[in-house]
Amino acid sequence: MNPPATQLPPVEPHVTAAAVEDLTPRLRKKLDAAIERCATLPVVADGRTVSVNWGEDAMVTLTPGRSGTVADSDAAVCSCLLAPRCLHRAAVLTACPVADTGGAVDTGVDADTDVDGAAGVSVGVASAAAGDASTIRDDDTGTGTDTDTAQDGQASADVTAGKGPTAGQVAAAAELWGAAAAVLVAGVPGAGAVLQAELLRAAHTVRLAGLPRAEAAALRVVRDLRAARARHDGHRLADLASALRDLLLTAGRLAAADPDPALVGTARRAYRQGEGLRVHGVCREPVISATGYGGVVTHLVTEDGRWFSVADVKPGGPARAKGAGTATVALGAAALNHAQLARGGLLISGVTVSPEGRLGAGRGVRATPVAGLPWSQGPLAALFAGTLAQAADTRLSGSTWSDPQAEEETNRPVGCDLVIVGAEGDRLLARELPPASSEVGEAQSGGAVAPRGPLIRLVPASSHPDLAHVANLRQLASRPGLRVRVLGRLDPDRAATMRPLAVGPVPGAEPTLRLPPEWLDRADLGYDRLRGSHLPPRDASPPSQGRQDDGGGVGEGTGRGVAGEVSGTDPVTGSPLWRVRRLVELAVSGGRRAVAEAARGGDSLAQRAPLRQAGFGTAAELVVVLAAEADRHARDVFGRLVDSGGDRYAWAWLAAAVHLTATERELVRASWHGSHSL
Repeated sequence: MNPPATQLPPVEPHVTAAAVEDLTPRLRKKLDAAIERCATLPVVADGRTVSVNWGEDAMVTLTPGRSGTVADSDAAVCSCLLAPRCLHRAAVLTACPVADTGGAVDTGVDADTDVDGAAGVSVGVASAAAGDASTIRDDDTGTGTDTDTAQDGQASADVTAGKGPTAGQVAAAAELWGAAAAVLVAGVPGAGAVLQAELLRAAHTVRLAGLPRAEAAALRVVRDLRAARARHDGHRLADLASALRDLLLTAGRLAAADPDPALVGTARRAYRQGEGLRVHGVCREPVISATGYGGVVTHLVTEDGRWFSVADVKPGGPARAKGAGTATVALGAAALNHAQLARGGLLISGVTVSPEGRLGAGRGVRATPVAGLPWSQGPLAALFAGTLAQAADTRLSGSTWSDPQAEEETNRPVGCDLVIVGAEGDRLLARELPPASSEVGEAQSGGAVAPRGPLIRLVPASSHPDLAHVANLRQLASRPGLRVRVLGRLDPDRAATMRPLAVGPVPGAEPTLRLPPEWLDRADLGYDRLRGSHLPPRDASPPSQGRQDDGGGVGEGTGRGVAGEVSGTDPVTGSPLWRVRRLVELAVSGGRRAVAEAARGGDSLAQRAPLRQAGFGTAAELVVVLAAEADRHARDVFGRLVDSGGDRYAWAWLAAAVHLTATERELVRASWHGSHSL
């Protein structure tokens, strides 16, 4: 049986890269097989040291530092005669998780997902939506700025001032581009430990050059690549393709001396001393990372509508995420746990705040508990004042490669009032009720507000059995016609899809939820479990209502009318863009050779016609160009085939991937308006 990955400590990228580079060419060919064998060897932890026994003549011992990370080559030793340039040591270091370095940054796009492959959540930002759960570390105190931040500050300041990247940064980015292009050319099967080590080395180089966004993108690719090769249950090919797209785009633009300061990024944990704050709890959200971290993020809002968060995420996985919902909040001397804070509030002085809105637990922080507000009062009521179409225009209109901090807007929760229509599989189907303050809502007699807009899909924020998301959605699905207030995130990759975080009763509407007074009119879907007593009687729910924008019916409950409408109104899955996505992901899963073989079979030409007929002319041309570059062969002066390099192929793939992402994002935005056209 393979030992759990959490038994091995994380290793800094440059340590792993150096160990692989020290191997002879003969040993490098054996490295991937050695890594597979390493997974079957016994791992023994003794205090701070971790040992992996390869037999009588070889014992690899790792000694992590105080942070729990192997940050120096001397901290990894082997007892064999070839050490330190031995296969045992390199295999163990490569089998260890990649450490989350101090200079890394949240890239603003989906990275790690929860264990079931659903869209992941960021744990260190106000939106808590799009980062790696390992970005929260157990030594976060919010008391100052990392050493790496100070070292890289001048280089980053130059770019921010409009001077553009330095010559050293351009060179480092070019090296990273080359390593990433090599991974793309090889595909998952060919991107073994050696190519991963080259990418880790390049990531360390851009870190030293003061390019934290590029470093974070590279580490994300390595993690996703390892998950793909190991066939982890939580891995999705789309995640790896997205990570590789962001890495190539960032490195390519920096290597071309693009002066956009967003390409540099911001080193994490650069806390600033903030003003006094009065914050109100909105909800709490469990976090489960594919890298073994677990915990909770509690979302907060100030009187003027600014978002903040308090996070408690550490190694421990699902078990820790489940228990962290009632853990004590490490913020000043406030005697609150996360469940109480989510329904209460704090008056804070001396607070330290990260650029992403995370509140730090510095020594000078003073926090006093205050009474919480229901969702229908004060700044919390403003969260439900707009429509989902308006929220989609705000959150999904930006470019897919903008400043990571600007991308926080995409992942920020949004509130709405819905009426439950039914369910299809694990999806809850609903329609939006007009806001109570809108003219439409006021015009309804007797408070009876009719639903409108497209059919909305509510999918679990996490499907892990230790959490309550799936069970709670099933309870809601059992009451078609139920009015419910929902706080969640718009899914940027799926048409009219929302991932709910918390629910509550709709003020003044019936039938609606009947929650206990101590819950303060809301239930956190990851932690609180809805019971039959929280729902109205089954005969109290009116029949589900049809579409108000196009007159089409949906039927009642979960009948064929609902299923037919779901399949007929998804502009993403229903468009021929799936042909582009298939080719883009084929390039990642099979490498350049797989795309070339598809081109020789005439597949790319067959895909062009449907794309053109549907109005996706640019996508059609990009597919043809990608296929042509994949099958391009260069010849020397004697007519012999030679390696043509991967630059032109990588740029062709990147153009197709970026165009696909932007087009699908616009289709998703349009779906919230009930429109299929761009």
